[in-house]
Amino acid sequence: MAQHFSLAACDVVGFDLDHTLCRYNLPESAPLIYNSFAQFLVKEKGYDKELLSVTPEDWDFCCKGLALDLEDGNFLKLADNGTVLRASHGTKMMAPEVLAEAYGKKEWKHFLSDTGMACRSGKYYFYDNYFDLPGALLCARVVDYLTKQNNGQKTFDFWKDIVAAIQHNYKMSAFKENCGIYFPEIKRDPGRYLHSCPESVKKWLRQLKNAGKILLLITSSHSDYCRLLCEYILGNDFTDLFDIVITNALKPGFFSHLPSQRPFRTLENDEEQEALPSLDKPGWYSQGNAVHLYELLKKMTGKPEPKVVYFGDSMHSDIFPARHYSNWETVLILEELRGDEGARSQRPEESEPLEKKGKYEGPKAKPLNTSSKKWGSFFIDSVWGLENTEDSLVYTWSCKRISTYSTIAIPSIEAIAELPLDYKFTRFSSSNSKTAGYYPNPPLVLTSDETLISK
Repeated sequence: MAQHFSLAACDVVGFDLDHTLCRYNLPESAPLIYNSFAQFLVKEKGYDKELLSVTPEDWDFCCKGLALDLEDGNFLKLADNGTVLRASHGTKMMAPEVLAEAYGKKEWKHFLSDTGMACRSGKYYFYDNYFDLPGALLCARVVDYLTKQNNGQKTFDFWKDIVAAIQHNYKMSAFKENCGIYFPEIKRDPGRYLHSCPESVKKWLRQLKNAGKILLLITSSHSDYCRLLCEYILGNDFTDLFDIVITNALKPGFFSHLPSQRPFRTLENDEEQEALPSLDKPGWYSQGNAVHLYELLKKMTGKPEPKVVYFGDSMHSDIFPARHYSNWETVLILEELRGDEGARSQRPEESEPLEKKGKYEGPKAKPLNTSSKKWGSFFIDSVWGLENTEDSLVYTWSCKRISTYSTIAIPSIEAIAELPLDYKFTRFSSSNSKTAGYYPNPPLVLTSDETLISK
């Protein structure tokens, strides 16, 4: 494979919407998501009211890449070889000796190194995006509450209530019905929660189109919410930018399922209509599958193997399946690199509080895209050495997946919008260093420690 990647060489440029084209104001959106679930648990399921109050310090628990073992209520941070680097029971971190006794140096029982691992399983859940992450804090606090209630019980059965809370707030009809807390609040004040696309990004999208690229929007959000977001961030004429818009794509199934399992559907007034046997022309569709989409792209480009690149923020829903099942190029939007930018320039505004309670001016909350004190770096961590030996640093499982399944990783689309389309990015590959594919800079923690990391 070539060492460099260029957008000019691609025939088709596809985008996820949430946290990719549409950037959220995380200090506002995180508490909104948390509250939308917590209110449901307290009001509908009888959970403790304490769940409703969150302090700025509480947010430090949130770290992308954690696995929640649903049976025992433990959160785990995994090394690239599947061993457990850190763990907590609820929000309480495990001491090194407890961790060693519970997990030792062996591979975690659910670890599957070669498939990218399912995110949704009856036994565990992975937190890999900013929609999910506030739920990690909520689940951890639920485990704390149940442990206290039931004298340190060993097994837990709260997940069905979390799923009910997600369903209540995000079901297909929730936007139209003004149901739950999340959609009504975004509709009421979109400017509080969303960043509109800078002019540089809008100009870049038009530049791609003028260069003859086919532009796709593939989102798991429903069509009514997609329209609200796009009109806010891109303007009312946003449909002119995209040849094909696919909503309710139900990723990663969009990439992994057979066409017969997931046909495309037409839409009428945001309601899904009949299933289509194939995809014959550009337009706005719902559900669908990558196989039928690729057949249409062949027709549109006149090429037997059009080259597709897809931008997304979720390793589970976007990057891994697009690479693994469709062999597309993939650009990971990694806001942890934005957290790094703040650290590089030491700008105080990067650390605005997630929540201000009255006149509370105590510790400021950790933005979700910066390192957690409890969990450490998203990219690397130390393995406890034996007595009289030094700790050694290893890559996290999340970091390994980035270099395995992403072509490149960037902090935001804005970071590349002013580059020429034929700019040659150094791609991640087995022959390059683990930091090669990050643009414009690799994570600080990797540049300072790369020489120490166990290969």
